[in-house]
Amino acid sequence: MEPDFSPAARSVAQVVSYITHPLFIPLLVTFLVLQSIPEYMVAFKPLTKRFPFDMLYFRVGIISLFFPMLTVLLAKSLGFISSIYMKGQKDRIIPYVACTIYYFWAFYTFLQEGRAPKFYTAFFLGIFLAISISFVTNIFIKTSMHTVGWGGVIGFLLSLMWGMHMNVSTPLVITFFVAGLVATARMVLRAHSPAEIYTGFFIGIICQLAACRILVI
Repeated sequence: MEPDFSPAARSVAQVVSYITHPLFIPLLVTFLVLQSIPEYMVAFKPLTKRFPFDMLYFRVGIISLFFPMLTVLLAKSLGFISSIYMKGQKDRIIPYVACTIYYFWAFYTFLQEGRAPKFYTAFFLGIFLAISISFVTNIFIKTSMHTVGWGGVIGFLLSLMWGMHMNVSTPLVITFFVAGLVATARMVLRAHSPAEIYTGFFIGIICQLAACRILVI
């Protein structure tokens, strides 16, 4: 029998789910990279601008936030999905297909330009792989995209540790804590089963490690 959580606990879990939504993760990772190791991103830093990396933020925001949200809103308005919250597996098909295109585009353009460091380009390759695999697993189970996303952050940090030999122990510990909080929130809301939660983590971590192996190591 599943535990019955109080309305207050469910409200807190809902807030956690909103603020840790996977759509925000590419911008968050970009911010962390630019703040912690800006020397790797000097190719994106205009010399005459007051806000040095605003165009990169804009570019990542368009790909990771604007286009996916626009896709969901259009699909809802046209009746292709029943809810913008995509609670059912069928509702996720169109957003999955669209996001695979968006993130392949992001990966391919960063790769062709050659301005971004390989580990950053690999991050977008990892997202593309994770969404592609999640699209397949969606046929069988409603894989948690929250844990795919935060598993991806864990995998990205592990890639920096193993592939680039960077000391990321502190952000890794923090990310594990946040990932656990996210997983708990999704189960409190009964949005996913434990199997769907763990599958998401596995996909996110493995895809980032695979992307690092392909491009970096």
